[in-house]
Amino acid sequence: MLQLSTRLRAVRPAIVRARARSTAASTGQKKVVLVDGCRIPFQPSRGEYFDLMSYDLTRLAMHGLLTKTAVDPKAIDYVLWGKVIQEPKTSNIARDAAFAAGIPRGVPAHTVTQACISSNQAICTGASQILSGQAEVVLAGGVETFSDAPIRYSRPIRKKLIKMSKAKSPGQMASIFFKGLKMKDLAPEQPAIANFLTGEVMGHNADRLSDRFGVSRREQEEFALRSHLNAANAHADGFYDGEVIAGPGGKTLEDGPRADSSLEKMATLKPAFVKPHGTVTAASASPFTDGASATLLMSDGKASELGLSPKAELLAYAFVACDPFEELLLGPTYGASKVLRMAGLSLKDIDVIEFHEAFAGQVLSNLVAMDSDKFFAENLPGVDKVGSVDMTKLNTKGGSLSIGHPFGATGARLVTTAANRLVKEGGTYALVAACADGGLGHACILKRYGA
Repeated sequence: MLQLSTRLRAVRPAIVRARARSTAASTGQKKVVLVDGCRIPFQPSRGEYFDLMSYDLTRLAMHGLLTKTAVDPKAIDYVLWGKVIQEPKTSNIARDAAFAAGIPRGVPAHTVTQACISSNQAICTGASQILSGQAEVVLAGGVETFSDAPIRYSRPIRKKLIKMSKAKSPGQMASIFFKGLKMKDLAPEQPAIANFLTGEVMGHNADRLSDRFGVSRREQEEFALRSHLNAANAHADGFYDGEVIAGPGGKTLEDGPRADSSLEKMATLKPAFVKPHGTVTAASASPFTDGASATLLMSDGKASELGLSPKAELLAYAFVACDPFEELLLGPTYGASKVLRMAGLSLKDIDVIEFHEAFAGQVLSNLVAMDSDKFFAENLPGVDKVGSVDMTKLNTKGGSLSIGHPFGATGARLVTTAANRLVKEGGTYALVAACADGGLGHACILKRYGA
């Protein structure tokens, strides 16, 4: 379906720093296993969850997974949760929601922030806890809501309010507030989507990346349509039964996937970022989404002790970083290359691929880079290219373009879907890869348990 260009324009050498620890998750006799995972339905923002906080969504996902697995909350040793846009009232949402989900007060918890791979980091940090002997059972996941994003007063107003707290009379308060006040100071500040270092939104970078790697608008829209149809079919044929648990009101269907999407409709949309000649539109970019997802990790010995049948082993994982100016969204290429080498595998060994779809052009550009001798010679000299991805293995149940992308929750969704595909399709290895703001990337290898 996709006719990807093999043209590769000159690229700036990458600045790749694997500063986060890259660890094989299976050392010696101990293995980290994924017992199960689930998510409440991912829903478009300002929709189903408009009146709920991230705290509520997290509680539902945590409680839902514990109910599904019938694991006693007292068995949990640690809770890790990913979130990007922080709500000041629940800055450590992992701890707050764990209480509400019935997890004992003696169980420690902390919240992880690493852009779109926050829940990937939560999972891998949990794996490290298990491997180091700090825990045997870890609940890890993530959440995001754009329906309740914290909107602040401007910096000048905040400074005035702090000074006013020391005023001794209403007159002094008024004097402090109105002195030097400008009309523009009254405008509220919404959470910034632009990268702090570059000042650039990810969509603009995706547009430039697509141009650099020769990915056309038509190819992006074909990929986006594929995502919608795959997700709609996966819901229709029951693949997501059990993986998507009931949200508020008992609903399990996600409203993002559109079976009625068409290339004709997509072609009518105007460029969303680079105007007027950009190739990224609202149809080929992941939408703002509310949702939460959860996974249950254990040592294989503990799972056996509890009589549980894990779905997959977390075989290896890596976090990488590259140039946020020119390679903001290329983390999956570097991450996939690294984690495959760590696991001693090649792309041909992989049966299931779950790739975060921040933008259609971002995915397709990474696929071109992964199969480019020139790209690897210039950016990872001495390292063999990853190779050509078999599209029949990639995101066959939809992806972030259709299902949606709650920043902090997407990673746990990817891992859960990859494990379920391994079990239902009888595969052995799965590759999960994702990009993140700041030029970050993640990849991990799952192995079907018992394979």
